[in-house]
Parts: sequence; structure tokens; C-alpha cells
Amino acid sequence: MAAIMASITSELLFFLPFILLALLTFYTSAVAKCHGLHRWSGRTKKRRPNLPPGAVGWPFIGETFGYLRAHPATSIGQFMDQHIARYGKIYRSSLFGDRTVVSADAGLNRYILQNEGRLFECSYPRSIGGILGKWSMLVLVGDPHREMRSISLNFLSSVRLRAVLLPEVERHTLLVLRDWLPSSSSAVFSAQHEAKKFTFNLMAKNIMSMDPGEEETERLRLEYITFMKGVVSAPLNFPGTAYWKALKSRATILGVIERKMEERLEKMNKEASSMEEDDLLGWAMKQSNLSKEQILDLLLSLLFAGHETSSMALALAIFFLEGCPKAVEELREEHLEIARRQKLRGECKLSWEDYKEMVFTQCVINETLRLGNVVRFLHRKVIRDVHYNGYDIPSGWKILPVLAAVHLDSSLYEDPSSFNPWRWQGNASGVAQNSNFMPYGGGTRLCAGSELAKLEMAIFLHHLVLNFRWELAEPDQAFVYPFVDFPKGLPIRVHRIAQEEEGEGE
Repeated sequence: MAAIMASITSELLFFLPFILLALLTFYTSAVAKCHGLHRWSGRTKKRRPNLPPGAVGWPFIGETFGYLRAHPATSIGQFMDQHIARYGKIYRSSLFGDRTVVSADAGLNRYILQNEGRLFECSYPRSIGGILGKWSMLVLVGDPHREMRSISLNFLSSVRLRAVLLPEVERHTLLVLRDWLPSSSSAVFSAQHEAKKFTFNLMAKNIMSMDPGEEETERLRLEYITFMKGVVSAPLNFPGTAYWKALKSRATILGVIERKMEERLEKMNKEASSMEEDDLLGWAMKQSNLSKEQILDLLLSLLFAGHETSSMALALAIFFLEGCPKAVEELREEHLEIARRQKLRGECKLSWEDYKEMVFTQCVINETLRLGNVVRFLHRKVIRDVHYNGYDIPSGWKILPVLAAVHLDSSLYEDPSSFNPWRWQGNASGVAQNSNFMPYGGGTRLCAGSELAKLEMAIFLHHLVLNFRWELAEPDQAFVYPFVDFPKGLPIRVHRIAQEEEGEGE
């Protein structure tokens, strides 16, 4: 009972800032309408727009409560289920004080992503831009976004993935797993915590050359935890709120990045030599014309993007595999064969060729992304009146392409609530061959780090299945809050596989 009451209290506290934000937004919108600024109401001589069916919900707050209500990550929630059943896959609503069209339609979602910058543009809540910064790649639109994305893509190029990032991913994987069990006994770990530690240390190293285990790295990681809690909060900047705490953590994190920049410049001036481009900070300072503020926001946003979603995807994979022993065995067989070939070559580290041989692993990754849906939906704004499938969507409205609804659509995927990596056999590339599969978005805003994220999952799973067996230490499952999270941290009991049992290992 205490746990239930704590959960209810937590949910109410989460919703409160959004209620206040909705009230403020509604008031602003009402004032605009009174001054004749409502686009469609001014067209008195023209037909009324044929809006998608739907409801506006309660005054001021609309349907925000229902939309944000926690639900299992492997579902779209009662709110979406009921609205799709009543109105169809395209419906209108009122969320966070904005008139909104919600799309669970695969065709409309593709249309939105394909027309980025022409009919639609990115429009995230103010809290995102306020915390990540105005130069964050997540909130930028147009040419500034293209410039920042180009820098990220160059740094995460296929050449760098092969030569630099693959060895780094493997090194950080082994650093985590070697701490799990020094012997053949068993122990309990939070898989979610370990996944977050793995991805954070990897990104901190490759963004700013910060080594795992160092005091400064650990302090930064703890600040980042506070920072993350404010990213999904309403922008209420007064003492005690998650947003206020996150802004303080943002200042601390930026202070660390700025100090690293100053150290690089001082070292470069003293040595009178060119700067080593061994991380993103060095690359941005040397190869781009970005201002100091732009570099700070770029690094902060990439630390956010490269850590949070990747760690949760990895935790979800561990969770789904625990419930599917057949998939674990097939995965282990694939990686045992890779390890045998590696041993015959006289090598002890994975190569790019080894990675490309992880065919069933890619099926597991695709199925994890489809069923777990770390990125549930995207925030867009209509910038020109749109007519789609008989519906009018007015300029100025918000539109939310719900990727999870497509990935869990029974008309597109057989038995969509089941973890079935074999559905991807013969189609492991997924994104290229299945236009309904969009775990990393699409179009001109396709996630720049998507290939790195899949590489991280594959390398971690390689060493995990070769060296450990695991089961849930206590029941847990992923929920949407609206961010995806395991309430208990996904506690797992791990058992080291004896070397003589499998004949291979780390």
C-alpha cells in the first residue's frame, strides 16, 4: 500500500508543473484569439476546416493528464488505445495548452518526417531548449540545425566508427562487466544503472577525454542525473523544482566543459603545435567555426542524446532476453562462432568484420527498439496548412507523430506485443527495408548517433552472453512516465559462465 501511495504521489507531483504550464499557455492563446489572431477564425468567407475527429478534454489542461499517465513501455497506454478505437489513428486533442493533432498512422508519420522544414518543423517544449541550450541540435531548425548535424555526422563517420569507436565501445564494455563478478559466484546488479554507467563513461571519454572512475568523471555523472530529471519537467524556475535544480546542474556541467576548453587552448599555446583531435571537443575547436556558446551546447546535447536513449535500449534488451531463453541461446551460438574465428586469427579484440557478422544480434536490437520504443513520439509544429487524407491540419497547430503506435500496430506487425527477433530475419537492416520502422526518427532529423547506438548494444551483448547468464532478481518492467524507466532499476542476478562450460569468454 505504501508503494502504491508513493507512486500516486509521484505521479501527481509530476503532472502539477504541466498543469501550470497549460494554464499559462491557454491564457496566452485566449488573449491572441480575442485580438483576432486565430488563423482559421479570420477566414469568415471560407469553409470551416475539416479537422480530424477528437476532443479537447478539460478546460485549460485539455487531455494532458490522460496522455501522460504512466503505462507499460510495451503498450501505447489506455489513453491512446481508447482514442484510436473511438476516433481512428489520426485525431485531435488539446495537450499542454496547445491544439494538437496526434498521429498513430504510419503514412502520416512518414509524411511528417519527409516534409521537415517545408510543412513541419521541430517544436519541443520550452523546458528542453531552456536546459539543453538554444544551440542544442535537438531544438534547432533550418540551417543552424544542418550545420550542427553535419559536425556530429562527421565525428561519427563510418571511418571513425571502425577505427576509433568500436575499440572504445569494447573497452568500456569490459570495464563494466569485469567489475560484476571476479569469481564464479553470483551477484545482483541494477541493469539499468550499469547500462547508464557504461554509456555515460563512453560518451564522456569520446566527447571530452574524461576517463571512467576518476573523481571528476563521477561528479559529472551525478550532476547529469539531476540534469536529466529536469529535461522532461515544465519550465518552472523557482527553488526546489526539478527545472531549477537542472539549470544549476547545467551550469556545473558547462563549467566542466568550459574548463576543458581552456585547458586545451592553454596546452596548444604552450606547445605551439596543432591540437590533437582525439575527441569531439578537440575536433569542434579545431575543425569548425563554432562559437564558445555553440560548442558548449553541442557537447551538452550530445552527452544527453548519446547516453540516455542508448542506455535504456540496452537495459530493455537485457530485460526482453531474460524472458526469451531461445533468443539468448541463438545469440550465444552466434557470438561463440565469432569468438572461435577470432581465436583462430590470433586476435583478442573484435573487428569491424566481426561486428558485421552479428546478424541475429541485429534482429534482437531491432526487436528491442520496436517493442521498447525508447523514443515514443516526436514534437513537431505545422508551419503551413496541411491537407492529408481528407483532413485539414491548420498552420500553428502542434502535431505528434507517435512512433510507438506504429511499431505496436497489429495490422503491421504480427503479435506486436511479443518479443520476436526472428521477425527480422532476412530484414535485419530494418530502417532501410521497412518504412514503418522508425526507432530513430527519419528524414533530415534522423538521429546522427543511430549507428553508434546499435554498435554499443551489439558489442555489449557479445561479451554479456559469452560470459554471463542472468535472471530477474525481483519482478520489474519498463514504464513510460513519459520517459521510459524501470521503477526498480531492473535488478538482475548474474552468474558467470565457467570457461570450461563454453570454452570461450572475454
